[in-house]
Order: sequence, then structure tokens, then C-alpha cells
Amino acid sequence: MLEKYFSLHTNQTTVRTEILAGISTFLATMYIIVVNPAILSQTGMSFSGVLTATVLLSFFCSLMMGLYAKNPIVVAPGMGLNAFFTFTAVKGMGISYQTALGAVFWAGIIFLLLSIFNIRTYIVAAIPKQLRYAISAGIGLFITFIGFVNAKFIVANPATLVGIGDITKPDQIIFIVGLLITAILVIKRMTGGIIIGILSTTLLAISIGRIWGSTPIVNWNGAFSSPDFSLLLQLDIAGSMQLSLLPVIFAFVFTDLFDSLSTFVGVAEAANLQDEAGEPRNVKQSLLTDAVATTLGGLLGTSPGTAYIESAVGVEQGGRTGLTAVTAGLLFLPFMFFSPLLSVIPAIATAPALILVGVFMMKPVTQIHWSELDDAIPAFLAMVLVPLTYSITQGIIWGFLSWTIIKLVLGKTKEVSIALILIDIAAIVALVLEHL
Repeated sequence: MLEKYFSLHTNQTTVRTEILAGISTFLATMYIIVVNPAILSQTGMSFSGVLTATVLLSFFCSLMMGLYAKNPIVVAPGMGLNAFFTFTAVKGMGISYQTALGAVFWAGIIFLLLSIFNIRTYIVAAIPKQLRYAISAGIGLFITFIGFVNAKFIVANPATLVGIGDITKPDQIIFIVGLLITAILVIKRMTGGIIIGILSTTLLAISIGRIWGSTPIVNWNGAFSSPDFSLLLQLDIAGSMQLSLLPVIFAFVFTDLFDSLSTFVGVAEAANLQDEAGEPRNVKQSLLTDAVATTLGGLLGTSPGTAYIESAVGVEQGGRTGLTAVTAGLLFLPFMFFSPLLSVIPAIATAPALILVGVFMMKPVTQIHWSELDDAIPAFLAMVLVPLTYSITQGIIWGFLSWTIIKLVLGKTKEVSIALILIDIAAIVALVLEHL
């Protein structure tokens, strides 16, 4: 039944491979279960309520991505979007979290309309191939950077912006050993290599952390917690229908749109998950799932849901079908009751997987026309600005704008579609609104 529904043989994969890939993806994305509540609770929302909403959204929408869109991509509340919700919408503009949830809901409705009428699919088709390759590589660099930051191997430095952490600390030594173990397992193409690497690093952290250093690396915070449904349907739909909140709704729409688009494009380019026309596979269904995730976020009590770039960890493990997303989605649900167990797997254990995914996602960079500077310069800007600005959206915006201006000045108007110009206008509006 699974073979027939997910076309496993056609996609050159097996049930075992897909399940292992789903486990890998979950281990790489499970941090959102506690990180999202930590950010959104600063608005006055209940930590446990946001945690329950996060788990439910991740569960339902990852299952939808797997069963409906049949893509190996996890959907969960987006990082960056939750920060915008907290620090810009609620704290910056002084609106209530109920009103902000209403804005999330309306952004989701706009997404649904764009998806139903296939407008978002046209947007995907408007992205030049050279920028697609660059976006994939840029996301790879971004994921690698996130991995190093999560492990505290790269830290903030007032003199140079970033610098290397204290590699003499126990957690850093364990991280380096874990990175080497995981790299060797991946190089040898061992089945479940990423999972084995994560678990091996966790065991090292548990054992060494207890006998070396002033504080343990892994903390046990119990096992059970009760679900909290206090934020369910707490959104203020009417209150969010104000002219003053249009910039907030637009920002949710624009950021979520291009975060999700870039994830689909980047993962598809890196893993050959494309249709006969060279577009990301089942892109309309995937974007519709993403739209549902945003709408559901407002209803459940969390920031917008979006496709997760960490899904590339499962793809690197061999995941090629929706069974990967279904497996990961199912793994989210128990943590509505057992969220304290997540503290057992530290960031230094999942960081090596994120770093190595960067290698995997750099493959498309070889297809960029580096000798043709009118292609190479916009592609390079898109690629490097994703990690350097810590924003996929910013990398895409400046890649699009530079591509359009350069091509038009050189008279290569056939390489600039009407859809791309409309995207550029939306990008400029987003930049202006962000700095007002």
C-alpha cells in the first residue's frame, strides 16, 4: 500500500529509508517545539499553550505535506516569522497577541487564495534558473551557519561580528568529535548515518558532561507534561481588520511566501525532486499546504507555519517521498505530552547534521554560469546574503532586484518576465515597510 501510494520504487527508495529519513528530519527540527514557545511567550502568551499549538500545527501540516503534496518536507512554525510576530507586531506596534494571531489568520487566507488560483505557482516559474541554483546553495550555507551557531562553535564577537567559541570546553570537544563521526558515517553512506551520529554525540554529551566540566551538558527535566489548549481560537479576527495592520499582514505574506518558495526550490534542485518541466515537484499542493499552515497557526495560537529548510537533513538521508514527512509529523504528536524529553538531545548533537547538509545543498552551485557575469553577480548576491543577513527572504530580494536591473540595463529584456517585475515591486514595498 505504501509502495503504491508514495511510488517508492519510482523514487528509488524504500519504506525503511523513508522512515529513517523522517526520524532524521524530526531530530533536526524538533527544537522548534521548545524554541517557538520561548519566543512567543514574551508576548504574554502561555508557554505551554504555544507548545501545544506548535506540536499540533507541525503534526497536522507535515502529514498534509506528506499525504497530499507527497514531498519529504516538514512544516512547522517558522523561525524569523515568530520573531517578527513577537518583537515587531506585538512589542513594536503595541498590539495584543490576539490581534496578531488575527493578522496571521488573514495572511493565511491570502495565501490560500494565491494558491487556489495558482498564482504562487506562477511566481515559482518566474524565478530564473540561475537564481534557483544560488538560492539552494545559499540555504545550504545558512543551514551550516545555523548548525555552527547552535553548537556555539561560532559566537558573537564585538570586534569582528562573529568569531570562534572556546574549543577547550567539553561541549565544544564533543561537538567536534560528533561532527567527525557523523561526517565519516555519511561519507561511508551508512544507512541511518545521520541518526547514528546524533545519538552517538548525545551519548558522549551525557557521559562526558557528567564527569567533566562544572555543569552537565544534558539536563533531565522530567518526562511528562499536560497539553494546554488555552490559545485555541483566541485570535481576534475582527480587530485585525484595520488599515494600520496591513503592513503586518503583508510582511507575514511576503516573508512566508518566499521562505517556503525558496525551501521548495532549494531542496528540489539539490535532490532532483522536480517534474518533467524542471519545476519543484507538486509545487501547487506544497504551497497550498503551506497556506493552510499559516491559517492554522492563527487558529491554534502560534505564528505562521512554513516549510522547513532542515528537511534537507532527511533528504540527505535518502528521503524522497511524502512518507518522510508523514514519519516526521507523527513523531511530533507524542511531545504534546512528553516535551521535557527533548532536553535529552542537546544542540551539539543535531548541529553536525545541519552542517553536513550544507555540503549536500552546495551541489547546484556548479551549474551557475560563473563566466557570464550578468548571471553570476545576482546569483552570488542571492547566495551569500542568505547566510550573511540571517534571512532567506533578504537573499532572495536582493538576488531578484539585482538580476532585474542588470538584465534590463544590458537590454536582455527576454530574461525578465512580467511576473518577476511584479515580485520586485512587492520586494521593494516589503523593504520600505520594514524600515519605516
